[in-house]
Amino acid sequence: MEAFFNEIFDYNFHCNKKLIEHYSAINTVPTESMRLFSHILNTHHIWNARILNEPVGFEVWQEHDVKDWANIHYENQRSSFNIVTNAGNFDKHIDYENSEGRQFANSLKDILFHIINHATNCRGQINVDARSNDETSICLDYIYYKR
Repeated sequence: MEAFFNEIFDYNFHCNKKLIEHYSAINTVPTESMRLFSHILNTHHIWNARILNEPVGFEVWQEHDVKDWANIHYENQRSSFNIVTNAGNFDKHIDYENSEGRQFANSLKDILFHIINHATNCRGQINVDARSNDETSICLDYIYYKR
């Protein structure tokens, strides 16, 4: 399970890095893309904090300047790789409070997979936003990453 999560977090890292590089190189980031990529960063941070039982530093929809994306992204990835490396038991349940204050518990493997799946979904929305703003979308398909 550790190898699987290391691989998909590496894929996640690759995709986010491509978006950061793309949007750092243009003058104006579409508003919705800015909002969605900040959301990807925030939710990744929030889930890491829940797993580690640490304070959360960002709000779910807090927006970040493009110049801050890379640092937040690298910290999220570093934290997730440490979680995966030291997990031991991926079936362990993590108790947490959601953004609405409700209590839940999910397995570590389900939370880790959710982080990746959520980011993939939001990156798809960013590509839709790019096309609606007459920009070229970025190919982030997993199979292209593996080639």
